[in-house]
Amino acid sequence: MAAEPVSPIPAAGSFATYRVGGAVRDRLLGRPVSDEDFVVVGATPQAMRTLGFKPVGRDFPVFIHPDTRQEYALARTERKHGRGYRGFVVDADPSVSLEDDLRRRDLTINAMAEAADGRLIDPFGGQADLQARLLRHVSPAFSEDPVRLLRVARFAARYAPLGFQVAPETVALMQAMVAAGEIDHLVPERVWSELERALAEAAPVQCLQVLRQSGALAVLLPELDRLYGVPQRPEHHPEVDTGAHIELCLAMAAALAPGDSQVAWAVLLHDLGKGLTPVAKLPAHIGHEHAGVPLVQAVNERFKVPRAHAELALLVCRHHLDAHRALESRPATVVDLLGRLDALRRPERFARFLLACQADKRGRAGREQAAYPQAGFLQAAAQAIAGVNAADVIAGEHLTGPAIAQRLRQARIAVVRSVPRPLPSAAGNERST
Repeated sequence: MAAEPVSPIPAAGSFATYRVGGAVRDRLLGRPVSDEDFVVVGATPQAMRTLGFKPVGRDFPVFIHPDTRQEYALARTERKHGRGYRGFVVDADPSVSLEDDLRRRDLTINAMAEAADGRLIDPFGGQADLQARLLRHVSPAFSEDPVRLLRVARFAARYAPLGFQVAPETVALMQAMVAAGEIDHLVPERVWSELERALAEAAPVQCLQVLRQSGALAVLLPELDRLYGVPQRPEHHPEVDTGAHIELCLAMAAALAPGDSQVAWAVLLHDLGKGLTPVAKLPAHIGHEHAGVPLVQAVNERFKVPRAHAELALLVCRHHLDAHRALESRPATVVDLLGRLDALRRPERFARFLLACQADKRGRAGREQAAYPQAGFLQAAAQAIAGVNAADVIAGEHLTGPAIAQRLRQARIAVVRSVPRPLPSAAGNERST
C-alpha cells in the first residue's frame, strides 16, 4: 500500500533515505506525529560528514541534518555478545540493507519504513498488526535486549485505549527472558526512564499488567507484586484483592491527572505496607501507612527516582489515611497535617497529593464516581491558614521564639475551626484500610 508522506524527506546526498519507526506507525494510526526518525542506506560515516551532517551517536552512527536538525542513522545490524542491553556489536557497513535494519527492531508496528515517494516498506507485517491491534515482536532477536520488555509494557499503556494487546507469542518470549535472568542486568536509570514514561501514558495500568504477566514485576518491584492476593476489608474495598485495588487506583489517577507521572507513581506505591500485614490480622491493615514508608523509600532509592516523584510518593503513603479522615479530625490535627505536607509553601505538590488520595478513594470496585469532599475541605483549610498574618496575630504583644509559634498555631487552629465541613459519614470514612 502506498502511503502519503508526513512531510518531504530531507535528502542525505545521493543515498537512499527512509522515514522509519514511530512517525510511520502513528500516521497509519491517525495519531499526531511528534518525532521523525530517518535511516540512510548505503552511506558511510565519512560520507555523512562530508555532506555536512554532524555526528552525535555514541554507540552507533547517528547524525544531525545540517538544515533540518533532524536525526539520521545509518542502517545497521546488531549482534548480541554479552548480557543485558549493552552487550551488542553494531555493524553499520554500507552493505546493510533497509530490511536488515528493520529486522533488528522490537515490534512489527515499529519496523516499517516510508520512501521519499510515500511508498510503504513493510517486510514484517506491521500494518497487518496495526489493523489487528497486536504488539508482536519482529524476530527472536527481541529477547537479546531486556529494555524491549519494558518498551512493550509502555506501548501497551499508550495504545490500550485503541484496543491493542500483546501477542501471546510475545508474552511467552518475554516470560522466557525473565526466566533467563536477562532483566536482572538492567540499570536502574533505564528502568525508571521507561516506567516514568509508561505512567504518563493514557492507560498506565496496562503497563502494570504486562509487567506482571511477563514475570518482570516480581523482579523489578517485588513489593508491589506481593500485593496481589492480599485481601482487604470488603466493606471498604469491594474488589477485596489489594493488587486489583492498585490497578483501579492507577486507572483513576490517569483519569484525574492525565499524563502526570508524579501522581501515578505515588498511587502505585501508596499501599505497599499492606504486603507486610501478618496473615493472622487480615483482612485489616492497621498501620499499613507507617509500614509502607520504608518500602517506598527503598523503591525510590533502587531506581534513583527524581526528588519530586519520591517525595510525593512518601507523603501519599504516610498520610493518605490522614486525608481520608480529615472531615472528622480536630482542627489542630488538620493544621498539623497541612504542616507536614508543607501545603502553603508547596501548593502544586499539595494539589497532587489530594489527587492521589482521591484516586485511592475512588479506585474501588463500583465506587469510581464517589465524592471526595476531603479534598475541598483541606484546600479551604490551607487557604484559611494562608490568610493568617503573623504580624497581626502578635501585634501589641511582646512575644518571642516559641511563644510566637504557639500563638500563630492557635490562630491557625481557630480559622480552621470556622471552615465548613460536610458530615464524615457523607464522605465514607475509613480507619485502617
